[in-house]
Amino acid sequence: MAPVISPFLDPGTHSQANSLGIVQLRRDHLIPAVLAPEGDSDYAVGKVENTRFGSFPHSTLVDQPWGTQVLASVVDTGSRGKSKKRKRDGKDEDAETPGTEPTDTKKDIVKAATASSGFAHLIPPTPETWTLSLPHRTQVVYTPDSSYILQRLRVRPGDHLIEAGAGSGSFTHAAARCVYNGAPGMEITSYSAADMQEELNAVGTEPAKRKRTPRHGGVYSFEYHEPRAKQLRHEIVEHGLDPVVTVTHRDVYGDGFNLDNGTSPEADAVFLDLPAPWQALKHLTRTPPSAAAVQAVTSASLPPESTADTPSKPFVSPLNPRKAVRICTFSPCIEQVTKTVAALRTLGWLEIDMVEIQAKRLEVRRERVGLAEEGLRGGNASAATVQEAVQRLRDVEGRAAVFHSLQKEKQEEVMRKAEARKKGMNNGDAEAKEKEKEKLKALKEGLPPSKHDRLDKAKKDAETRALYKEGRLVHRTEPELKTHTSYLVFAVLPRQWTAEDEEKARKKYG
Repeated sequence: MAPVISPFLDPGTHSQANSLGIVQLRRDHLIPAVLAPEGDSDYAVGKVENTRFGSFPHSTLVDQPWGTQVLASVVDTGSRGKSKKRKRDGKDEDAETPGTEPTDTKKDIVKAATASSGFAHLIPPTPETWTLSLPHRTQVVYTPDSSYILQRLRVRPGDHLIEAGAGSGSFTHAAARCVYNGAPGMEITSYSAADMQEELNAVGTEPAKRKRTPRHGGVYSFEYHEPRAKQLRHEIVEHGLDPVVTVTHRDVYGDGFNLDNGTSPEADAVFLDLPAPWQALKHLTRTPPSAAAVQAVTSASLPPESTADTPSKPFVSPLNPRKAVRICTFSPCIEQVTKTVAALRTLGWLEIDMVEIQAKRLEVRRERVGLAEEGLRGGNASAATVQEAVQRLRDVEGRAAVFHSLQKEKQEEVMRKAEARKKGMNNGDAEAKEKEKEKLKALKEGLPPSKHDRLDKAKKDAETRALYKEGRLVHRTEPELKTHTSYLVFAVLPRQWTAEDEEKARKKYG
């Protein structure tokens, strides 16, 4: 039985148990989780992802269509750690009494109850979402950089790519998706050359004279820091990418880029995210470099055991001898770029180019401004014109004048009643009350609308307004950039041209 294909290569339509899923709380807040509904947990509902927006048991995340809005669940946090409590005498609470049969410690998973609020979205894992949610062990290569690098390196399905300085594995996952065209023991779900050949045979087209077996793509990742290399290897296996990605713990400055068994990865592209990439370039040649070239590209501060004077094994080029190889180095300082470019020129690399990526995300939306937007979501309830501002001031002053006049009328009426009591006159009380009611009614009829009246009117008008068409279309850039400014140096190493190749070309085209 073939192993399950990685969710990074084919996530399917639903989430599966023991596979990676991404819990999205906000646009820039994602939580990766290997969905294990029956995994070890102190909760009665099984394994749980606790977030600020609620608790999400893995049992509610499995077998869900990607993109589903999952509601938070009620989790009994008091059930945690009960099995670890001990009595005062030092004995366990669940200790077996003499003469009784041992009880089964395996507990049944309780179905989680839906909470009154809180939700998240379940999305499939991709190199882009993994970059935003992965645990940072080093600074990572974000999507704006990795996408441009892979495009400039012309990485295609079936290519071999060398990566040195794997770090947190962000670029590793992006490169694995680019080179994948099947792997030993893995199902090929993409449109391959074999499918194309089968269609050509079906329509009567003559097949090629020699059917060449396409090689499987692969990423050969090298990391100097051993704990980071082990953690990355664990993540690659957990994500199902181990048939495509080979992680090696090695110092590439001194030991080069060949595999542990001495064979060449035959790389078509190289990506170096190293502090001193120029020190590793002496291994990225087609023929053994001369002593003068090695001395030119090797730093004087290099440790003695890493210099060219140390005895080395027979030279085996890690590059593909049948095609041109492209390289990219990732350096944060211009001094590193200067040394790298000098080393590339010394070793015969051509078309050297430096690029700086500064990506920004644009927020495009409609901006509705005006006093008619008061109380409506997405609107700016400020005066759009001078006329609106003047009219609002007149309304406020008019209501204030009416309020003060009412207060004055009430005060004068109280004074009249007090004088009438002193003189013993009570006959005109009814007539005075009627006159007061008429005055109040007349004043309220010309009164400007209150805030409560304006909000009610705005809500009623919004039912018939096409708000998505109104307003001015504006765009703004985000202040925070999800990338770090670095310099990308690109170069091309042509394929080796021998005397035999020259003779073949003269016979064919001469």
